[in-house]
Amino acid sequence: MKKVLIYLKNYKKQLVLGPFFKLLEAVFELIVPVVMAKIIDDGIGNNDTGYILRMGGVMVILGICGLLFALICQYFASQCAYGFGTDLRKALYEHINSLSYSSIDRLGTSTLINRITNDTNSVQTGVNMFIRLAFRAPFLVMGAIISSMLIDLKLSVAFLIITPIISLIIYAVMSRTIPLYKKTQQKLDRTATLTRENLEGTRVIRAFSRQNDEIKNFNEACNDLSDNAILAGKISSILNPVTFMVMNLGIVAIIYFGGIRVDGGSITQGELTAFINYMTQILLALVVLANLIVTFTKAIASANRISDVFECKSDIVSGDLKSIDESSEYAVEFENVSFRYDGAGENSLDNISFKIRRGGMLGIIGGTGSGKSTLASLIPEFYNADSGKIKLFGQDIKSYDNEYIRRLVGIVPQKAVLFTGTVRENMKLADENATDEEIIKALKIAQAWEFVEKLPRKLDTVISQGGKNLSGGQKQRITIARAFTGNPKIVILDDSTSALDYATDLAFRKAVKDNLRDTTVIMISQRATSLKDADNIIVMDDGKTAGTGTHAELLESCEVYREIYNSQLSSKEGE
Repeated sequence: MKKVLIYLKNYKKQLVLGPFFKLLEAVFELIVPVVMAKIIDDGIGNNDTGYILRMGGVMVILGICGLLFALICQYFASQCAYGFGTDLRKALYEHINSLSYSSIDRLGTSTLINRITNDTNSVQTGVNMFIRLAFRAPFLVMGAIISSMLIDLKLSVAFLIITPIISLIIYAVMSRTIPLYKKTQQKLDRTATLTRENLEGTRVIRAFSRQNDEIKNFNEACNDLSDNAILAGKISSILNPVTFMVMNLGIVAIIYFGGIRVDGGSITQGELTAFINYMTQILLALVVLANLIVTFTKAIASANRISDVFECKSDIVSGDLKSIDESSEYAVEFENVSFRYDGAGENSLDNISFKIRRGGMLGIIGGTGSGKSTLASLIPEFYNADSGKIKLFGQDIKSYDNEYIRRLVGIVPQKAVLFTGTVRENMKLADENATDEEIIKALKIAQAWEFVEKLPRKLDTVISQGGKNLSGGQKQRITIARAFTGNPKIVILDDSTSALDYATDLAFRKAVKDNLRDTTVIMISQRATSLKDADNIIVMDDGKTAGTGTHAELLESCEVYREIYNSQLSSKEGE
């Protein structure tokens, strides 16, 4: 909770003034029954119309002042709650972006989305309600009890009996619903996960005609969520009827015993009316307090979920180094590197060693699941190696500043990811100061300028969400060009030419060789022909190195590589 509440530090004034004005409203509300008693006893009892009008005017003034104070409180509450929610959302988003891939893998993307949206909104609502009602409701209860005791101590015993009974009812209901609200948030995560998977994989689902199965799974998750929420709602629904019943019984008792005391002359009719008003105020305040507890319960559950994210620290520790050793011979060095994903039964990489000279090209090839992409993810330090050492330009990778590594290493992932915006805006992700000339040069190297130039607005053409208005090959080429725009020292192409035809692939490799002579290129590919020009090729097999060497050397010495090459060879490729 402390990790969440710390974002209230900028709203101390609102946290003080908001409840203060709400308490002033409550004070005026407590005065109203006293004024009403005076009207009944002194005005109506003496048939004094002038007195009735004067005191009626006092009640109107009390009502206007109460409304004014309530509006001021609402203003401060809104300032505090929405400002706090904005700061919390920003901090949570920034923290999530600082986490390593392994930390995000442990938490899950869907639950992170849920926590940064639904949970943040729930905590924000809790803060809003706290300022508006947290002090007002208990103050009204205590004020009404004390005021009634000042009128008639004996009759006020009914308050002292009824209030603890209602409090016990509220406690019994809340103790059952709090765990259910926590489960509801967890089940909401499950629904969000299914929604995300189904929307992202809608083409695959339709391709295999699995719509009915996915709809069934989603309905089951929704029904599970609904059943849990309905159960919590059913238990909560007991609260208001039972509390009203107890309170109404209390009012009946006050009217009965109060009538006896009025006949005996111990209290007046106006004072009895004030008693009933105070009882009603207590009832309404306790009902508000019960609903407030429900809101706080949800907010606390959400705050704890958000705190769990803040407590999740990245296992990637940033160093201080922000420069490379220009005299180093090698750009990348792996020394007996091993790596295992969290929860995996065995290593994804096992004792990997290799070196890449500056400006050289390394090819990585292997079957599906052989560890190619995992190896690539260790170079920009998306993950920490479990053992061994990784060096960039002669320096241990752990000594580099994380942001500097991201600028030093440009990576094109397997899945081409583009964002809503223009071609130019997407290209500037790597370097926000890139000129149009630099962007066009990068597009030409990636063989993308030929189609971008033909787009209606060229660099100003808007790319839809996920690049849905582009083909697979076009998206791949733009993502490749984007990596080149930042002029990185190392470029990793993780099977990023799979959607390119052979002619375009050949032209791209030639452009890379001619234009990026000082850039170290690591190319991961399923095509042996794409790696023929590499200075060195690593053949991966089940997380281990099956062979290293040039294309010609591996054809002679590595059976795994030879099998891959021969299985892909056709007359067309041979030509």
